Amino acid sequence: MNHSIKIPVIIILFVSIALCLTSCKRKPTLPVVTTTNVTSITQTTATSGGNVTSDGNAEVTSRGVCWNNSENPTVSNSKTSDGTGAGSFTSSLTQLIPGNTYYVKAYATNSEGTAYGSQVSFSSNPILLATLTTTTAISITQTTAVSGGNITSDGGGAITARGVCWGKSQNPTTAEGKTTDGSGTGTFTSNISGLTANTKYYYRAYARNSAGDAYGDEKSFTTDQIKKVTDIDGNIYHYITIGNQIWMTENLKTTRYRNGDPIPTGLSDADWYGTTSGAYVIYNNDNINNDIFGKLYNWYAVADSRHLCPTDWHEPSDAEWTILETYLIKNGYGFGGGGNNIAKSMAATSGWNESTLAGSVGNNQASNNSSGFAALPGGLIHYKGLFDYIGYIGFWWSSSEGESGSNNSWSRYLQNNSVDLNDNQYDKHKGLSVRCIKD
Repeated sequence: MNHSIKIPVIIILFVSIALCLTSCKRKPTLPVVTTTNVTSITQTTATSGGNVTSDGNAEVTSRGVCWNNSENPTVSNSKTSDGTGAGSFTSSLTQLIPGNTYYVKAYATNSEGTAYGSQVSFSSNPILLATLTTTTAISITQTTAVSGGNITSDGGGAITARGVCWGKSQNPTTAEGKTTDGSGTGTFTSNISGLTANTKYYYRAYARNSAGDAYGDEKSFTTDQIKKVTDIDGNIYHYITIGNQIWMTENLKTTRYRNGDPIPTGLSDADWYGTTSGAYVIYNNDNINNDIFGKLYNWYAVADSRHLCPTDWHEPSDAEWTILETYLIKNGYGFGGGGNNIAKSMAATSGWNESTLAGSVGNNQASNNSSGFAALPGGLIHYKGLFDYIGYIGFWWSSSEGESGSNNSWSRYLQNNSVDLNDNQYDKHKGLSVRCIKD
C-alpha cells in the first residue's frame, strides 16, 4: 500500500473541518428584550422590568429599564441596573416627580450594543390634599381660645404649614385669621387670639402641602361677653379671666377710696415726697393721659384700708402677680411660645411707643395681647416730681411691702425692650399705675 498518498488526504480533511467550524459559527447580534408593564405606582416610585429572550449569541453584560418624561428613553436617561444574562428581571423606578407622565423601555446590552424593548407609559400618582380633623375649642375667653387639629395623612407630600383658621362667616380659610403651628403630621395645639368679645366664630384646622391647603371639619364657638365693673367715681372697667384670676383690663382712674373719701392730689414736690398718706397724680397733669393710661398713685394709697379698688375687688399682692406670671409662662403665651416672651402677650396692641413691645420683646413684632391683659405704658412719677417713661414702660404696684426695714414695695413692670414681666422694689413715694384683681 502506498502510505505517501494517505497522509495528505488526512491533512486536507482536518483543514476542511477547521474551515467549516470557523465559517459555521453564528455571528453575534443585538439581544432581544421585552418590557414589563408598570405596576405599584406611587408619587415617587414604580415597578417595571423586562425579559431578555435572546442574548444575540453574546453575553448580556447589563440590563434594566430606562425612563424619561419624553418618548423613546435611552440609557443616557434615568435607568436601573438589574444584573446580567438572559431571562426576566424586575426594576424599581425611584425619584419620580408626583403627577408626571413617564415613558419606559427595558434594555439589554451585549458586545454588539444596546437593544430596547417596546415603550410603555404611566403617570406617577399626584400629591393629594392632606386629611385632618379639628380639635374642639376650649379655654374660651373674651379674646382668646385654644383649638388645634390632627393630621392623619399628608396626601403624599410634606406638610409645610399647619394650624387653625377662623372667621365670623362659615368656611374660614387661611386668608383670614390663622395660627401657624409647625409642620408635619400628627396632633398640634393652636392658641387663637385677637378675638372680639361676645362674637360667634367659625374655625377649622388646616394643613398645607404642595397640593394646597386642606381643612378639617368646621366648628364654632362664641367668645365671652365683655364684663364691666364701676368704681366709686363711675369709671367703667372691663375685666377678663386669666387662669383662675380675674383682672381689670384698664388702669385705675378713681379719685376716691371705696368708701367715698377723696384721695389727695395736687401735692407739691416736697409734699409728694414727704407724705406717708395716699395721693395720686395725672401724668404731666394732662387729662388725655388720664383717659388713656389712668392715674398714678403712691404706694400709701394702695395700702390704705379704705381701698382704691371697687367692692369685691382688691389691690393685687406680689404673690398674685406671680400667679399671673406663672400661668402665662406655663401656658406658652407670647411670641415664640414657652413663656419666653409673656410681655408680648400682656401688652395692649396700641399705646406703646412705635406700636411695638420693642425689638427684643417681639423680635420687632407688634404686641398681640393674647392674654387679654391689655397692659399700657403709663410711666411713673419720681418722688421729686419728675414724670418719666410714658409710652415705654408700664409700672404697677403690688400691695406687698419690700424687704424688712426698707422704704420700698414690690411692683411689676413691662418695658419695651424686655421680654419679661419684671419685678422690682420701688420707693413708696413714687407714683405708679394700679390694676385691680377680683376677690
